[in-house]
Amino acid sequence: MEHTITAVRRFNRFYTEVIGALDDQFLGCDVTLPEARLLFEIATKEPATARAIQAALGMDAGYVSRIVARFERRGWITRARGTDARARPIHLTEAGRATFTALDERQRRAVAELVAGLDPLRQADLAQALARVRLLLKPESVPGFVIRPFRTGDLGLIAARQSMLYAQSHGWGRGLEIVEGETTTTFLRDFDPAREQCWIAEIDGVMAGSVLLTDEGDGLGRLRLLYVEPFARRRGIGDTLVEACIRFAREAGYHRLTLWTHTVLDAARRLYARQGFERTEIALHHAFGEPVEGETWILELRAPAGEPSRDQ
Repeated sequence: MEHTITAVRRFNRFYTEVIGALDDQFLGCDVTLPEARLLFEIATKEPATARAIQAALGMDAGYVSRIVARFERRGWITRARGTDARARPIHLTEAGRATFTALDERQRRAVAELVAGLDPLRQADLAQALARVRLLLKPESVPGFVIRPFRTGDLGLIAARQSMLYAQSHGWGRGLEIVEGETTTTFLRDFDPAREQCWIAEIDGVMAGSVLLTDEGDGLGRLRLLYVEPFARRRGIGDTLVEACIRFAREAGYHRLTLWTHTVLDAARRLYARQGFERTEIALHHAFGEPVEGETWILELRAPAGEPSRDQ
């Protein structure tokens, strides 16, 4: 904990210096950083109210009121009439709009200069790192997610990330990491796009989860390495990934899907049950060190030729 606190404080000092957060004139304009932030809220959400701005930014109500009054004196805003000053709709005047546009352009140029020396890969790394900070500190501030097929480098990240997460949560160390590495390597070496796929869940460009579907032969497909990052849970990502597997398997003509999980993974087991999988076997193993119960689950998609379907 102490290391994390120190790291956050160190970054805060670094970034406030980089962006000039303590300057009396932010980016050379006649505003401070808090004033620039309020001007942005008004410009992008008008008609705004002092109360709504204060709630959105978590700033002191009196401080917000003083800044709004300062904007009004400068002729940047107008406020509709009303008995409650904090609830009166705020609009930018022509002068206010011009001030915001000039300030916004200066900010864009300043950021462009800051990252100009980074090649595209490092720019992507920076954007992902910043998004990850938001997801770790305030997940709800980054809504939504997308599901996409895997790209070069994804499988290595999946194996590394899952190994670290399970080592922390369940103490599964080298044994699991070997399984992860062998699974992802085999998938890449033998990949058949007509029969197999790996899907990645992303939130604002940050990997938030994944799943693999592999061909086991004789009409059997296998779900592998399903996981969802802790910061991305309770968004429906796990269900969406499994649904992608089931949809693909039906279209590819698989008869059934199987997977291997563990009795201690309650959330995953509930997910599989929701998606129609049924547990068919429990067996104790020592592959990850301490004894743990592994479970086999099956989802029937359609009966093999010559056999009645389950719907008949």
